[in-house]
Amino acid sequence: MTTLILLLGLAQAAPASNKVEIVSVTGCLKEATPNNWTLTSATDPTPSSANAPAAKDIPTTAPIGKNAFKLIGVSEFNLPAHRDHTVVIKGLLIKAEPMSRLNMTSVTMVSPSCAPAPK
Repeated sequence: MTTLILLLGLAQAAPASNKVEIVSVTGCLKEATPNNWTLTSATDPTPSSANAPAAKDIPTTAPIGKNAFKLIGVSEFNLPAHRDHTVVIKGLLIKAEPMSRLNMTSVTMVSPSCAPAPK
């Protein structure tokens, strides 16, 4: 009986897993170098599903954030069609320094231009 209690105590003390979250981020889509895409002036990531946002969830004005994300998994998306547009990107958030990455699951245009970067 003592062994069982001890094992339960160890299970409760186990560290949290490094779960990768699916998030939604809105920002300005930039191509730093050929096929090297970043999202600049991006909002803070918010928990989301992998699917493209519903029409009611697309911002009517381009929000301006202070984050930047390197985009990966971009080959499935026609990003050149959205270059220098404000977009909503959904994907798996990979926290890293100096820049976190988003492994994309969807891209949706918000505006055909980017708002000026915050000062």
